[in-house]
Amino acid sequence: MNMKAKLIKLESTEKYQRLFSKDSGTVGMKAGHVILKPGEDIGEHSTDEREEAVVILKGKGEAIVGKKESFNIEKNMALYIPPKTDHNIKNTGPGILEYIFVTSLS
Repeated sequence: MNMKAKLIKLESTEKYQRLFSKDSGTVGMKAGHVILKPGEDIGEHSTDEREEAVVILKGKGEAIVGKKESFNIEKNMALYIPPKTDHNIKNTGPGILEYIFVTSLS
């Protein structure tokens, strides 16, 4: 396997930027950069068989995890989401909510 280090600049103008994936040469993870405007959300989705980590870079929001849990999230926080878990991230603040997510590959 021919693995190489990669450096990617975070683009701060797009809602979603793929950072790493199998297509870009990773073995066991994928990652993305997300920017949500006030009131915007990413949409409920599942981790399927994967774990996910969300690292908040800027702003405030709410993470709805499963059917019963809700977390207030803000800059300098990290959230772990276990496998087979529905979740959504919503921007509840007055400015941009910016975060990085990293998931394991199944």
